[in-house]
Amino acid sequence: MFSPRLALPVLDQLQTQVHDRMVEAGFDAILTDSPEDVAYLTGFFHHPCERPVAVWLGADGARVLLVPELERENAERQLARAELVSYPEFPGTVPPFRALAERVGPTGRVGFSTSMTWERQAAATAEFEGTRFEATDLVTVARFVKLPEEVELHAEAARITDLMLEAGVSLIREAVSSGGRMPSEAELASHVGGVGVSTMYAEHDDVVVVSPLAGGLVYAGANSAYPHGLPSGYRLRPGDTFMLSLGCAVGGRFVEGERTFVLGEPSPEQRRYHDAVRAAQEVGGDAIRPGAECRTVNATCLRVIADAGLGQFLRHRQGHGIGLGMHEPPWLESGDATVLEPGMIVSNEPGIYIPGHAGYRISDSMVVTADGSRPLTTFPRGLDVCAIEL
Repeated sequence: MFSPRLALPVLDQLQTQVHDRMVEAGFDAILTDSPEDVAYLTGFFHHPCERPVAVWLGADGARVLLVPELERENAERQLARAELVSYPEFPGTVPPFRALAERVGPTGRVGFSTSMTWERQAAATAEFEGTRFEATDLVTVARFVKLPEEVELHAEAARITDLMLEAGVSLIREAVSSGGRMPSEAELASHVGGVGVSTMYAEHDDVVVVSPLAGGLVYAGANSAYPHGLPSGYRLRPGDTFMLSLGCAVGGRFVEGERTFVLGEPSPEQRRYHDAVRAAQEVGGDAIRPGAECRTVNATCLRVIADAGLGQFLRHRQGHGIGLGMHEPPWLESGDATVLEPGMIVSNEPGIYIPGHAGYRISDSMVVTADGSRPLTTFPRGLDVCAIEL
């Protein structure tokens, strides 16, 4: 059985990395209520709601997880790597962050996560007299480079994503061979999501439930011309271009794998569009390497589509970082000068979208290696495999 939870020494290593960055930046502590940061630093996964859950890391070595009392047992069950401090209820007769302040005391300079809402900032700062709070992306940046143990979780998510892609194609081929009606976008989405989830429960000794756990976007024909079109009741028809934009999370670590298919013999137009995106994705993958700037990689990838005379159909960047968030920095986009490093994971997903016809996008989650990069997802990309015979 595959174990999707990081061992406690690995969580210690992640905390140490953030601690060292914090000290170098001159902070006395870091406070974050981002559910992804909480999971990253302590291994505790929870259902975010109005009740604050937050992590405090101090330069003095303090590591405290603030939870509502109703989450204490859940945190203990997950072996959360921090001292637990709880408050009775929200909004409560005693403000939740007061319990944290009473535990750690006044602190000089505290960095809080940039994702913290104004309401949470105000609630926290009100309980720490004499403390200077400053917004920082320190934890976010620390999450860019994954430890080998994290990459292993992403790789397992990629394996399952490939199974989901295969399951989607198999469902369509079964309908073709039986002469039955084609599945709808919604039926395909439900089927592949079920395959992903059932695989985890069958093959993992624990399932870390996050949202979404497995699934994605499935769209066909003109609906696929919307980059994030949602699955509908539309049933696939012969000649359709359709997209399976799938992914899942193992141990909270995401992967996405997207392929564009044609139902039947591709027309010259469909082949031109698909081949251009396939070429851009290949060039873009080669450009993902340590030392390269994200903006340069993006330009190299998308230039292939522009040079093919299809630049007017571009709607988005080449890709984005992926980790505990399905979309997270760094961004493979013209405005991001972040330099890629080994251990980073980014999506490589150029696409074009032709109004009234269809969209074409191919995506792999790429891990940056010492001398280049490699895709974690392996389902075939070319139209020789992605054209489904009728």
